Amino acid sequence: MKYSDKMLKTPSSFIRNILKVTNAPDVISFAGGLPNPISFPIEEMQNSINHAIEENGAKLFQYSTTEGYLPLRQYIADKYKKDFGLQFDPEDILITTGSQQALQLISQVLLNKGEGIVMEEPGYLGAIQAFSLAEPQFYSVALEEDGLNAEQLEETLAANDNIKFIYTVPNFHNPTGITYSKEKREAIYEVVNKYDVVLIEDDPYGELRWNGEKLPYIGAGRLENSVLLGSFSKIVTPGMRLGYLVTKNKELMHHINTVKQATDLHTNIFSQMILHDYLASNDLESHVQKIISLYETQANAMLNAMAKYFPSSVKYTKPDGGMFIWVTLEEGTSALDFFDKAMKEKVAFVPGDPFYTDKTNVNTLRLNYTNSSPEIIEEGIKRLGKILYSLSAKKQMV
Repeated sequence: MKYSDKMLKTPSSFIRNILKVTNAPDVISFAGGLPNPISFPIEEMQNSINHAIEENGAKLFQYSTTEGYLPLRQYIADKYKKDFGLQFDPEDILITTGSQQALQLISQVLLNKGEGIVMEEPGYLGAIQAFSLAEPQFYSVALEEDGLNAEQLEETLAANDNIKFIYTVPNFHNPTGITYSKEKREAIYEVVNKYDVVLIEDDPYGELRWNGEKLPYIGAGRLENSVLLGSFSKIVTPGMRLGYLVTKNKELMHHINTVKQATDLHTNIFSQMILHDYLASNDLESHVQKIISLYETQANAMLNAMAKYFPSSVKYTKPDGGMFIWVTLEEGTSALDFFDKAMKEKVAFVPGDPFYTDKTNVNTLRLNYTNSSPEIIEEGIKRLGKILYSLSAKKQMV
C-alpha cells in the first residue's frame, strides 16, 4: 500500500495513544486534558434535548447550513460584546466540529506545502498534528512566563517571508498553563501589525479563571487578519464537539466556509440546537463558576502536593486558571524515562516531547489536575516525588 507523504509525516496523537494505556482503573492519570465529568450539566441537557425536539421537530434531523445554527452564532456574538466589548455579527462566526476542526480548516485555506507557521515553544500538540497534514515549515518562538518572546517573533517574521500565520493560546496555555500578560499582548500586537500574517488566538480555557483579571485579546477587533477560536468543550460538554471560529475578514471566512462545505457540509445541527436551548434556558455564568471552583481546588491540591513531595530542583508553573501545570525537571533528566518509571508506579502524565516541533528527549512534562480528586492527586504526586528523589540521588552518585 502506498500512502501520501503528508500522512506519513503527520504524527499519531501522543495523548490519544497514552490514554489507551492509562485507562486502566488502577492508574492515576494526569495525562489527558479531560474536563471533570461531575461538571457536565446532564439533567439540564436532558431537558434541552426534549425541549429542542418539541420546538424544532424535523429541523433537528435535517441537513442544515454550513455556517451553523443562526441563534447559536448570535449568542456567541452577544457574549463577545458583553464580555470584551467586541463587535461581531453572526456572519463573522462559523460553527466547527470542535476547535480541532477549525485548526485543520485554517491550514487548508492558508498553507501550501513548505510554507511557514509560527508556533509557541512548547505548543499545543493537537495544533501541531492538525497543521502537519499541510506539510508546513514550523518556526518555533520561545514561550516565556508572560507569553511569546516578542523580539524573537519579530526576528522570525522579518527573516522568513513564507510565514502565513502565528498560532497562540494566550489564556491558560496548553501545555504550560501560563497566561500572556497585558504588556506582552501589546508588544506582540505591535510586531504582528507590521506583517501580512494571520494571528490565531485559540481560547478554549479563557473562562476558567480563578485568579487575576480578564485580559483583552491580542488582535481581535483591531487586526485585520485576526482569527479567534472558541469552544464549548470545557464549559458545557466535550462530547458534542462544538467549537467556533470568529473573523471579520470576509474573504478569509468565505474560503474557510468553502473548505468546511467540502469537509463535512456542516457541524452536527442536532447538537447545535440542543446546546443553544441549554444556553438560552440556563445560567451559564453560575455553571462555569462551579467548574472554576472545582478546578481551583484541584489545582491547589496539586501545587501543594508538589511543594511537599517534589525536590526543590524541579520547577513548575502556577496557573491562574485552566487545566494544566508544566514541569521542568533537572537538566539532563529525560521526561520519557521518567514516564516509563512512573507507569510502573501506576501514574501517567504527558512527557514534553510531543509539544515541540524540533526537540526530542526533553526534560519537561505536562500535568492535568481537572480529572482527579484532591486525594488521588496527592497520592499520584507523592509517587512521582519518590521517583524524582531517586533519580536525583542517582545523578549525584554519578
